[in-house]
Amino acid sequence: MVSILALWLPILVAAVIVFVASSILHMMLPYHRSDYGRIQNEDDVMAAMRKAGVQPGDYMMPHCSSHAALKDPAVLEKFKKGPVAAMTIMQSGTPTMGGQLAQWFFYCVLVSICAAYIAGRALEPGAHYLSVFRFAGATAFFAYSLGLWQDSIWYKKKWSTTIKNTIDGLIYGLLTGGTFGWLWPS
Repeated sequence: MVSILALWLPILVAAVIVFVASSILHMMLPYHRSDYGRIQNEDDVMAAMRKAGVQPGDYMMPHCSSHAALKDPAVLEKFKKGPVAAMTIMQSGTPTMGGQLAQWFFYCVLVSICAAYIAGRALEPGAHYLSVFRFAGATAFFAYSLGLWQDSIWYKKKWSTTIKNTIDGLIYGLLTGGTFGWLWPS
């Protein structure tokens, strides 16, 4: 067994490597550019939402306050006519990435701590590289990827985006596993 404190170096190095890799995947490679589409008549839709006073938050449209509402013919007609949407409204203003990048780095550290915990409980100091790689890498892959599938299942997020994010998570898991294998205490 290896304590989490003894794994502070692979935790931080893996988090930094994943942070940098994610920046490369999302900013330099083109395959995430199709994750979100543009709404036709965007200006009109935005103006209507401003007029309605829509505040930042998560919304479902049409909205049902109870399961019984799904029996109401007027609600069923709204679903039939559409559009049907699950959406997140963000704070207005010029986009800034500082806070989101800080949260992402914290998440990368948290995933690395989880990988350290699992690998550290399963393996001894001096464990073989491939054993460390498997435990830490699989844990990181699960944390970075599998929870995303819920959004495609329940909220109809495009499966193509979920699969691309799963591939990203596989890359992050491989990088985390490799880092832990490389820096595992002897």
